[in-house]
Amino acid sequence: QVLLVASGGGLVQAGGSLRLSCVASGLTFSSYTMGWFRWAPGKEREFVAAISLSGGRTYYTDSVKGRFTIARDNAKNSVYLQMNSLIPEDTAVYSCAAANDPHEVVVTNRLLYHYWGQGTQVTVSS
Repeated sequence: QVLLVASGGGLVQAGGSLRLSCVASGLTFSSYTMGWFRWAPGKEREFVAAISLSGGRTYYTDSVKGRFTIARDNAKNSVYLQMNSLIPEDTAVYSCAAANDPHEVVVTNRLLYHYWGQGTQVTVSS
């Protein structure tokens, strides 16, 4: 059984930082491209960031570029999202996801992700 368990969310003031973690089990983690998505009430699920198999390639949605950093540690079956300079518009449930793509690529299309974590709430107050 594949499990993706995200943690690290919380309530933070605008301008603050949070670090999300996602630990995977039940899969060969180094064979999966990883991504972070978020969704807020009344909005579509939104791509946030993705990282390739080795971590050599990353990609971000425009609204978080320069503020968020995605990283992975294949030895720990983990992917992280460091979020700095948070703004109220970042408020959402954040979920990690795994895409079984054998190439050193980033995947931004949520339909290509096979497994999803349960999500962790991030709330940014103004």
